[in-house]
Amino acid sequence: MPRITVIEPTINPITKASIFETKKRKVAAYARVSTDNDEQYTSFEAQKEYYTSYIKERIEWEYVDTYADEGISGTSTKGRDSFNKMIEEALQGKIDLIITKSISRFARNTLDTISKVRELKAHNVEVYFEKENIWTFDPKSELILTIMASIAQEESRNISTNVSWGKRKAYKRGKFSIPFGNFLGFKRGANGEIEVDEKEAVTVKLIYTLFLAEGMTCHSIAEELNRRGIRTKKNNPWSKNGIKSILTNEKYKGDAILQKGYVENYLDHKVVKNNGVIDKFYVEDSHEAIIPKNEWEMVQAEMDRRQKLGIIYSATDIFSAKLICEDCGNFYGRKVWHSTDTYRRVIYQCNYKFNPKNPHKCETPHLSEEEIIDKFLLAYNKVMTNKGAIIKDLEEVVELLGDYSSIEEKIDETKTELDVVETMVKMLMEKRAKTDELTEEEFNKQYASLDSRYKKLSEKVNSLLREKEIKKGKKEKMLAIIQTLKNEPDSILKWDKRIWIMMVENATVHRDKSITFKFYCGEEVRV
Repeated sequence: MPRITVIEPTINPITKASIFETKKRKVAAYARVSTDNDEQYTSFEAQKEYYTSYIKERIEWEYVDTYADEGISGTSTKGRDSFNKMIEEALQGKIDLIITKSISRFARNTLDTISKVRELKAHNVEVYFEKENIWTFDPKSELILTIMASIAQEESRNISTNVSWGKRKAYKRGKFSIPFGNFLGFKRGANGEIEVDEKEAVTVKLIYTLFLAEGMTCHSIAEELNRRGIRTKKNNPWSKNGIKSILTNEKYKGDAILQKGYVENYLDHKVVKNNGVIDKFYVEDSHEAIIPKNEWEMVQAEMDRRQKLGIIYSATDIFSAKLICEDCGNFYGRKVWHSTDTYRRVIYQCNYKFNPKNPHKCETPHLSEEEIIDKFLLAYNKVMTNKGAIIKDLEEVVELLGDYSSIEEKIDETKTELDVVETMVKMLMEKRAKTDELTEEEFNKQYASLDSRYKKLSEKVNSLLREKEIKKGKKEKMLAIIQTLKNEPDSILKWDKRIWIMMVENATVHRDKSITFKFYCGEEVRV
């Protein structure tokens, strides 16, 4: 009969270390809090203090460090600097054991949790989840960990869904907040409401003035503010994009577009632009404005005009890209004659007049600044004699533009068709899954037909939504023109650059030196 001798284990099944080994384990802790309002035990500083003491009290452990991320979501390890540093140092052999309060504090993303634990185990690094009492070197830990992490991830999804739902309910009531720390010109009021910061509003108004009244570009405005020593809300130098964001944000006119972006995936929290996937909400007069509505709308119109012109636009030219040659349709440009002698003279002439690519030499004349200004003053004063009648006509146009009923009816009809197609796709899928009535070829044919129909209907909805937005944009621009007409003087005797920019769409130069001025209000006057 064989004789059997039991050989006692020499390796600790939990720690994987030799039972005879006296070397201390290098232990670190990881702490994370999601908000500044957690209870004391789970607060940022309390966790650091707790784990430092917890580790140092054990003689078999050697304290390494307490890694902590404050105010960062746990659904992804991306952006958690301390966490990533800890993992990197653990893989380098600087840590043998990581202690953390719970799975949800480590990561709520199941994939992240499991993959990190496995990666650490492969490098002989253990993780201890205190709340669940899980040691990852325990053979039973992986199954338990997977289940627990999945529950934590589902909780995170539910929280994300509830937060999104709550925000959308608030948006429907016109309730919203702004990031006061980044938003120049506004501050948080005593009751949390949006208030104008009068000191900062001066800079906002200056930006709009430099753009609209002085004709400066976003780049040149940024340079001018930096030259004057004016800084952003966060005390940084200005950039072209920073200026553009202020000039295009509707909150400066007292309105708010809500849900411009949304979180597409609750795991990575990435915010994507809302291109009509979900509802947007437009709240008019939601708070005190810094810039009058008509001025804001005129800035948008001028920005669109400059964008279409591209590099042709010049901030140094007061008549930049508005004077047009009757013969060839190209713009007039500023030229300096006799720039180095006493006969120096500034004139404007067709930029294409002497271009070798121009088959027919333009016969339109050159003009001086004084001639253009004199003709503009006459044209402006002539238009404003009919100011009342023009405003009345424009208000009738606004009434027509403000009627969206026919477009909205078409949108509703198309969305109903979309719902029908969706239902038909679901029925087709169920039929395919539960019965053998359809061959694979028949299923694919029907599915392709429904898919094609769905795409066409989706494109139709998007097209109708764009049509509505265009119509609404025209209405807003027309209202801005009406308000501008009301605000501007009935006559002017001297040059005003701001009025030129805000009132004149373009001016065509004729061969007889006359100019036809086309105003934004639709009036045309030849002088």
